[in-house]
Amino acid sequence: MTGKEAPRTAGEANTRTRLDRGRGALGPALELVHTGRAPTRAVLTAELGVTRATAGAVAAELEALGLIRVDAHPGAAAGAQGRPSHRLEVAEDGPVALAAQVHADGFRAALVGLGGRIVATAPGCETVDADPAKVLGSVVEEGARLLRETGRRCVGAGLAVPSAVAEPEGLALNPLHLAWPAGAPVREIFAEQVRAAGITGPAFAANDINLAALAEHRHGAGRGSRDLLCVATGHRGVGGALVLDGRLHTGSSGLALEVGHLTVNPEGRPCHCGSRGCLDVEADPLAFLTAAGRDAGPEVSQLQQANDLIRDGFPADPAVRVAVEVLIDRLGLGLAGLVNILNPDRIILGGLHRTLFDADPERLRAVVADRSLWGRSGGVPILACTLDHNSLVGAAELAWQPVLDDPPAALAEV
Repeated sequence: MTGKEAPRTAGEANTRTRLDRGRGALGPALELVHTGRAPTRAVLTAELGVTRATAGAVAAELEALGLIRVDAHPGAAAGAQGRPSHRLEVAEDGPVALAAQVHADGFRAALVGLGGRIVATAPGCETVDADPAKVLGSVVEEGARLLRETGRRCVGAGLAVPSAVAEPEGLALNPLHLAWPAGAPVREIFAEQVRAAGITGPAFAANDINLAALAEHRHGAGRGSRDLLCVATGHRGVGGALVLDGRLHTGSSGLALEVGHLTVNPEGRPCHCGSRGCLDVEADPLAFLTAAGRDAGPEVSQLQQANDLIRDGFPADPAVRVAVEVLIDRLGLGLAGLVNILNPDRIILGGLHRTLFDADPERLRAVVADRSLWGRSGGVPILACTLDHNSLVGAAELAWQPVLDDPPAALAEV
């Protein structure tokens, strides 16, 4: 001890010792609170496998970092037995991540806190320029405006795009529904725009359906699943993702699970990929509108038009009913093939597929069970996604991950 240091009391020394022992538990503890798996300090103690004192020191440190809140007055639910425990929650006024999403009908920016909570959002524009730098500059500008208005500390930024993103370069290989050049370096462009806007923290980019699956696994319909398959329509086309043991399966270079290019109708429409009858063009919003005999108008996105048509016209409108049945059968055929290959323990559906499933869940379950080997032997649970902006939440998860890995180190850099 130097002459400038005040002597520590026995209590302070014990607390410091417990925190030092639990330092490696800070990240796991934060992730448990972040995903809702540790609502109390007692549960946190059990999940971490540490003493109550160490769990208390870890929770106190995360609270001191401004990441969580520990209820000062422990309580127990009615009828509960044992010692009451302090409740743990993410800090409502804590840091945020900047999340951005670009799709065929525009872009959106949002600020997302721990727990997948959307703090603020800006709808952005309804057209996407052919120059990625212009689009990403605009969406980052909207995010920077939200940060200024809220005064929140930002831990980093994440971007969701409707394209496979090749690693490690971060290239958008096939932005089929955008006018962007194939192989656009979207992560590098996004990071440059983030830095130019004066936003601190790292910047990331990934495929929008991958990020939707990640968000649903941590905060939505996929929570608790081990091998989670997500299939969803974006504003155009169909994408898929697989979460294994809590982590996205992206393949050797980030290009796994391009499920939109499964053939489900050999005599069907030509696909952008060069094949015919792919899920991408047989089960997306435009395919539904066409099957229902409707022209896609320019007023709102095709996704919204298709969703509204099903909600307003099923089952009363015969054309809508037939279109729902046709797309469910095509989707079910694709899902059955994926079940045979991947053997997931849960399937979640997003975008238009969520609306189709809500309209006639038993038909889709029956098609999958009839066409898949494992479906006949017990079935795979099929659920609708529950997060309205799951790709945005997933983009924020990319930015939150360094904080979840090492909270003190990550926050020291922003």
